[in-house]
Amino acid sequence: MHTVWKGAISFGLVHVPVKMFSATEDKDISMRMIHKVCSTPLNFVRKCQHCDREVEWEEIARGYEYEPGAFVLFEKDELEKLTGEVTKEIKILDFVDLTDIDPVYFHKTYYLSPNETGSGAYSLLLEAMRETGKIGIAKVSIRSKSSLAAIRIIDRCLAMETIFYPDEIRPVAQVPNLPEESKVNEKELDMAKLLISQLSTPFEPQKYTDTYREALLEAIDLKVSGQQVSVAPEPHRANVIDLMSALQASLEAVGPVTTEPTPKPKKAAAGAKSKAKGKAKETVSS
Repeated sequence: MHTVWKGAISFGLVHVPVKMFSATEDKDISMRMIHKVCSTPLNFVRKCQHCDREVEWEEIARGYEYEPGAFVLFEKDELEKLTGEVTKEIKILDFVDLTDIDPVYFHKTYYLSPNETGSGAYSLLLEAMRETGKIGIAKVSIRSKSSLAAIRIIDRCLAMETIFYPDEIRPVAQVPNLPEESKVNEKELDMAKLLISQLSTPFEPQKYTDTYREALLEAIDLKVSGQQVSVAPEPHRANVIDLMSALQASLEAVGPVTTEPTPKPKKAAAGAKSKAKGKAKETVSS
């Protein structure tokens, strides 16, 4: 794997030299923009409108437009100093429970391996986190971007999940048309819970595949060999307006029902409560 970053994890005064590797890979099928008239790939150039010429990378700086047409410029080293990237440090600020973090905060996962001199400290941090069941919340800067991160364990490896800052998470209140109160039919609710129960299974990621990518690769092979690509018609979906009918049909499609919804406990009658109190008093007095 390609090393994307080198630095150290720090917690307290302990430093753990590490190398960082991307834990995931994008398997999207890359396609070029093509001029349909002559089948030639299109090129995108960095062109300056004022100088009317293509611009090389070494002539480029970052700029912030504070007024229309007016910019303040930053060089790469200036941005690195501001973000703290120069220090190359993953600084753990706190240790928390993984269940305390809502998944909406997670962004991208990286694997961390010990640097040549850091295997002892790496193993110490890994085992300490494993036995305490905690994950570390840290700050890190990668490619001039400051980010929060969660340091956790995946198998025998320390991993870093970059996570969004709280002000980067849009509030749910901005989502339109959310119901103010959940008013549902009790019978429909029981059937929905039963359907969820019937569809519940342990998470096995291997059984999920990217069917679009598989179909696209097959279509590419057909086109390369000069064959016509046939697109299957969309399956007909019945417009089921009645929610109860849709739930019933879903349960029938899943298979035979093996369990019944758990009935709600009935409230004890007043007479039964008084009898129980009487028995408790007799037991205490005896």
